[in-house]
Amino acid sequence: MTLRRVFKLTGVVLALPLLVVALFFISAWIGSSVPRNADWTESDDGIVIMVETNGIHTGIVMPVVSDVKDWRQTFPSAGMTRSDGRMPTHVAIGWGEKEVFLNTPTWGDLRASTALRIAFQGGDGLMRVGHYAWPQPSEYHRPLVLRPEEYRVLVAEVEAALPHVPHGEERFSHDSFEHGARNYDALGRYTLAKTCNQWVGDTLAKAGVRMGHWTPLAGGVMKWIPSPAGTR
Repeated sequence: MTLRRVFKLTGVVLALPLLVVALFFISAWIGSSVPRNADWTESDDGIVIMVETNGIHTGIVMPVVSDVKDWRQTFPSAGMTRSDGRMPTHVAIGWGEKEVFLNTPTWGDLRASTALRIAFQGGDGLMRVGHYAWPQPSEYHRPLVLRPEEYRVLVAEVEAALPHVPHGEERFSHDSFEHGARNYDALGRYTLAKTCNQWVGDTLAKAGVRMGHWTPLAGGVMKWIPSPAGTR
């Protein structure tokens, strides 16, 4: 084999990961741009939720207590006083990979072995529950008004991602590196096709909200949620 051919093959090998990454982002853009529930419109009156993002991860913010659901019955931490002495008014729910949620507070803490395992094998699901006191609309917390029947479906979808707890027992929670949050065991397998953001997109879509078909990235979810007036 000539030296020229060796260089050519080396270039192909080095280019393959970049090609895979590029295809992933292109596919995510296309998949998130094709809507489900294309005719859905926001209700003028109903239950206000929020879709939140930090640019990487998205979650669903819901009132702790409403006529449809009392989340204190599902998440014991929702009925506990926050560190600032206030009671939570809202829960912020996100689904993700267990080891990342428990042991990876920053990208610098993400081990290469963990990233490769998730990429090729996936990982167990975990539900992170944040506890807010009167969160305000912003670019990062975008409100939506759901009809009661839509909110019931949303609640059911969230609960369907949780393992059964025997009657009379309290759901166990893990510590979280995110201030004021708790982690709860969840069902499902995290993969590059079923990411934290895909879970949020699927959950909202099943409740009837207009949403892209494949939303593995935060931007693919948030492009369907209007920013509150005056935040741009």
